[in-house]
Amino acid sequence: MAAVASLVAVTATGTAAQADGCYTWGRALSQGMSGEDVRQLQIRVSGYPGYGAVLGLDGVFGPATRSAVIRFQQAYGLAADGIAGAQTFATLYNLQDDDCTPVNFTYAEWNRCNSTWSGGAVAAGTARFNALVSMWKLQAMRRALGSVPLTISSGFRSTACNNAVGGISTSRHLYGDGVDLVGSPSFCRLAQQARNHGFTNILGPGYAGHNDHVHLGSTPSRHWSAPSCGI
Repeated sequence: MAAVASLVAVTATGTAAQADGCYTWGRALSQGMSGEDVRQLQIRVSGYPGYGAVLGLDGVFGPATRSAVIRFQQAYGLAADGIAGAQTFATLYNLQDDDCTPVNFTYAEWNRCNSTWSGGAVAAGTARFNALVSMWKLQAMRRALGSVPLTISSGFRSTACNNAVGGISTSRHLYGDGVDLVGSPSFCRLAQQARNHGFTNILGPGYAGHNDHVHLGSTPSRHWSAPSCGI
């Protein structure tokens, strides 16, 4: 993974830290504000919406964004005031590589199908963006599980790749946001924890074809099914 950019002039005064290799926030953000900088923040805290919720990426800092920021701050031992200032941004800078992916996940592991992200159900740029958002959700889930490694067995698929593995025609893998997890923690623990991190599509043990992995994605409406895990 790319090296994380060094931080310059990071303070706890509420002003933004500067000079990150991916994205630099230039102001502290709080409820009532809007703009692209808010949307960039929302992407990175999209894994902290609360149980069963999904955080909108609309660039408007409303109550849901404030709550997500508070949960993020709590997860990293920061002052949980719901205001994204220097300490929050410094933490985010340390969590992201220069290509904007979170430090524990990469585009390469998410896309073993083709390097262009083309051939799926959406445009290549959309599939790549959807993957990025799902990576940030997984980063939050990883933290909640005790910073344990999460192993990805399948991410983005083109139609050809999806057909080759017997995937269904509506698979979220075709949209870039679908991901299959294997290994540890247990599949039930993964499926249960995912309910807190913005995933609307959770399929695991007890659901047909999912006893050997957990699938996470972002369907328009909620579809959670892992009967062996009480979901």
